[in-house]
Amino acid sequence: MSLELFNQLEQKVTDTVDALEMMKLENEELRGENAKLKEEREEWERRLNSLLSKFDSLDTSSAS
Repeated sequence: MSLELFNQLEQKVTDTVDALEMMKLENEELRGENAKLKEEREEWERRLNSLLSKFDSLDTSSAS
């Protein structure tokens, strides 16, 4: 293997490792964002269910 080919291979390996590190960082950020969005959705669901139960109690008391 010539020195030039070896240098090209080394550069490709270095570039690939760098790309993988960047992807890992992005993945970590996206996981954090996803967790935050899940928490927000759960809070909205909890609040919506609370409102719906209030409407149900109004319907029940109106029917009586």
